[in-house]
Amino acid sequence: MLPTPDSLEGKQVPQVTFKARPGNQWRDLSSDEVFKGRTVVLFSLPGAYTPTCSSSHLPRYNELAPEFKKHGVDEIVCVSVNDAFVMNEWQAGQEANNIMFLPDGNGDFTEAMGMLVDKRDLGFGQRSWRYSMLVRDGTIDKVFIEPDKEGDPFEVSDAETMLRYLVPGIEIPEPVVMFSKPGCPHCARARDVLQRHGVQFTEMEQDRKINGTVLRGVSGKSTWPQVFIGGKLIGDADAVQTYYDSRNAG
Repeated sequence: MLPTPDSLEGKQVPQVTFKARPGNQWRDLSSDEVFKGRTVVLFSLPGAYTPTCSSSHLPRYNELAPEFKKHGVDEIVCVSVNDAFVMNEWQAGQEANNIMFLPDGNGDFTEAMGMLVDKRDLGFGQRSWRYSMLVRDGTIDKVFIEPDKEGDPFEVSDAETMLRYLVPGIEIPEPVVMFSKPGCPHCARARDVLQRHGVQFTEMEQDRKINGTVLRGVSGKSTWPQVFIGGKLIGDADAVQTYYDSRNAG
């Protein structure tokens, strides 16, 4: 049975040792090193590379990391019951440089949180339930635990929910995705516009899976780049420039 938020809030985080490999060198990280004297947002998920984790949970925390840090969060931490090698490769593949990845390969932290669940029916063994929490100086301030029901619910541990708790009434930046092509000068222009406006964005670069057919399927266009903001197609580099010019003029 999963714990309730009331049973965790106000308590200290579990004291464990994480077997990490920052910079591809083994290093033992204690709970105190991660949490003591700091404000930390932690989110935990069932596994690296799994669909919801890779498509929604992790990317949005990475995108919104500057907003969290602007409002006093020192670190955003992703925990999963995976080993350090898997976590490092997942971080690199997701280009999630704004997130600290903590491998809980033995499930020690997850078990002490009361979040270790049996996923043997999926061939996963023991894994973490999905949750997020705000930790201040090692004390759990707030926990969002996904409802205990079938499947892999993803309703309350998302980045937006945590950010709204941290900063009530905040206007949260919409997710931005750019489909680009290597060596494309127009893509470089669009990238420059987004960066100059301080926009965190996800770049989907052309490869065997993301090709011209995919681009036409999602945007109705055949030229690179194509930029989406909040799920709405903005268009190419000129359209992105016009979009931000009009916002600034307003």
